[in-house]
Amino acid sequence: MPRRLGPTLRAHPVLSLAFAAAVAATLWFGVGFVRQTIYWSDPAHQAQPIEPWMTLRYIANSWLLDGRDLANALGVPPKPKERPTLSRIAEKRGVPLAQVMEEARAYIAAHAGRAGSENAPPPPPPKVPPGE
Repeated sequence: MPRRLGPTLRAHPVLSLAFAAAVAATLWFGVGFVRQTIYWSDPAHQAQPIEPWMTLRYIANSWLLDGRDLANALGVPPKPKERPTLSRIAEKRGVPLAQVMEEARAYIAAHAGRAGSENAPPPPPPKVPPGE
């Protein structure tokens, strides 16, 4: 192993730059992975009650749901240009926020991976045909 790094860097500048870029990318994605793991492992962030500020991605991570299926259920395009919140979804659809939040709760009740959670929303009431 060379005693000094300088001659090696000068002899192989492209390879040295590629190696440095690979190390930087590994650190960047590694730190992001660890941050996400720590955040979502905290019970305070799991199965949170639905709030207007939440994005679909946040809800999907909190409830262990497929975010694309949740987006489809709420009428959001598969690849939106932004990460819309529930209030923004209601605004774009032209419906009350309460309706979008109830649709999200119903989807969670039907598909949530945290079925035994104390924060799980109650299942939607059964639909009774008119006249009964």
